[in-house]
Amino acid sequence: MEVLVEPLLDEKMLESFCLALRQNEEHWVSGHKTAGWYAKTVKNNRQLAINCALYRQLSVQLHQLLMNQPLMNSMVFPKAIHSLIFSRSGPGEGYGRHLDSVRMPHGRTDLSFTVALSNPEDYEGGDLVLEMQSVERRFRLSAGDVVIYPSTLLHRVEPVKSGERFVAVGWIQSRIRRADQRELLFELDRARRLQFINHGKDDVFDLVSRSYNNLFRLWDEG
Repeated sequence: MEVLVEPLLDEKMLESFCLALRQNEEHWVSGHKTAGWYAKTVKNNRQLAINCALYRQLSVQLHQLLMNQPLMNSMVFPKAIHSLIFSRSGPGEGYGRHLDSVRMPHGRTDLSFTVALSNPEDYEGGDLVLEMQSVERRFRLSAGDVVIYPSTLLHRVEPVKSGERFVAVGWIQSRIRRADQRELLFELDRARRLQFINHGKDDVFDLVSRSYNNLFRLWDEG
């Protein structure tokens, strides 16, 4: 998996999140507090303070939604979803080119994610840009969608020109550390499910399932 984009929050949940975030102005602090030593030079945003009740409430809800997202689970094998940040960026704010830290206080960063909490029509600029080999991919997610990508990628959030961009970001420590192994397990799982749909529980299904489970057992760091 290079990049996965999936719906996460329904309209009712999204409305609840956005209303709560906009009504608690006093709990927003400088994003410098969670930036690494060199990232502080390129990080310019505001974040919901992690010691407030609203942060605890929203982070629990978002964590549950992520853990219950079916495709993410079958591709990512999350051991821990951690270090959630609720971020807002207004005109002139963004996050320059950087690489996420290898570890954070609550786990390793195998994959990074961004959940869009604003409609792309609500702000200008603010694109998430991932550097993938010699190609840049830009993302302006629909509100409620999540993009998950390898934490090994250089990336940036371009300055917001107008309006305001609200997102949640965080990191995943996978039970399967290597990306190529996660991809192989995902493909084997797809193959056995298709086999079961088309032919039921036959010898081929059993053999593919055996390979899937034994490789999972071999590589699992859970």
